[in-house]
Order: sequence, then C-alpha cells, then structure tokens
Amino acid sequence: MQNFTNLTLVKKIFWTFVPLVIIITALSFFQNNKQQIVSEKTTVKLFYYNPALDQGVGGVQCTEKGLVLVSRDIPKTVTPLGESVKLLLKGDITEQEKSKGVSSEFPLSGLELKSATIVNGVATLTFLDPQNKTTGGSCRTAILWQQIKATAMQFDSVNEVRFLPEDLFQP
Repeated sequence: MQNFTNLTLVKKIFWTFVPLVIIITALSFFQNNKQQIVSEKTTVKLFYYNPALDQGVGGVQCTEKGLVLVSRDIPKTVTPLGESVKLLLKGDITEQEKSKGVSSEFPLSGLELKSATIVNGVATLTFLDPQNKTTGGSCRTAILWQQIKATAMQFDSVNEVRFLPEDLFQP
C-alpha cells in the first residue's frame, strides 16, 4: 500500500510539473521569437528639403539640389515603398536635422497615400488629397513632388514614379 501511495504521489507531482515546464518553455520560445520579429528593421531613405543648398540667381531654385537624405529605421515589411512614403508624409524631422536647415511642408492636412504599387519598374503612388493641399505655386509643388519621387526611387525595383490622380502637385 505504501508503494502504491508513493507511486500516486509521484504521478501527481509529475503531472503537476510537466505541464508547467511545457508552458514555461513555450512562453520563453514565443517571447524570444517576438523579440526577434520586433527587432527586425530595415533602413529607408527619406528626402526632405534644405533651401540653403538650392540657391541661385534670384534665390531658391526649387530643384532637387536642395533635397537632403535622412535615414530612418522601420519594421521590416513587404511594402517598404508605401511605408517609406507614408513616413515621409508625416514630416517628422528631428531637432538635429532642423538645426542643419532640413525642412518640409509635410504633413499636409488630409493628404494620404492610398496605395503604392510597382509594376515593370514603374512605381504608382495613389493619393487622396480632399483638401487640395498638393497645389499652390510651382516652386512649392515641385519640391513636394521631388521629395516623394526621390524617396520612391531609392528602391532598385523602381525606375519611374507615377502619381495618381495626375492633377496632384500642380501649381
């Protein structure tokens, strides 16, 4: 009887601790994988503007000479083009970048990237601009357009950039 009681006690201990060990091991495994997934980042290039770099006869020239590359880390994604443009549209410039003359008119109220596709080397960026914030002077619209185009062109699979609707970035 004593052996039977000891065996029963061993079984109870076994069936109490084995599931705990399995649960702790599983939690540890998932936590490690979660940290690995969260830590997977990719660096993208955003192009903002520094008017001091774009001077000529008469002042600011509104050309790509004023574009300034800033790097940002984003979570690894299958849609880096869209994520990069969305990040550019937020207009988050650090204080250090601002102190170096980097600027942007982004964010523009209501402007939203609806889709970003790449087909045969052509990146098509479709925007929603219900408040017509992408218009307003040839200099301004040229700079906005160049910032987005340069950000999209960083990807090897992009040879050309198309904006939809086509009346965006018009003076």
